[in-house]
Amino acid sequence: MKPAKAMTIRLSAEQAEELETVASVDNQPVSEVIRAAIAGHIETRRRDDQFQQGLRERLQRAERLLKDRDSE
Repeated sequence: MKPAKAMTIRLSAEQAEELETVASVDNQPVSEVIRAAIAGHIETRRRDDQFQQGLRERLQRAERLLKDRDSE
């Protein structure tokens, strides 16, 4: 397992207050609420066909770039 990576995000005062309220009501740390939301978003994107197609296209472009470099 990779070590945790610290990240910084900027929220509006309203978003921060709402996030803190949700975390408080759920009796969870704000960081855990954020991690759960991110995990849910990633899982939703993984199941999205358009996202998957865009991901495949990006991988194909990267592979072409590597092949072009290797042939020099």
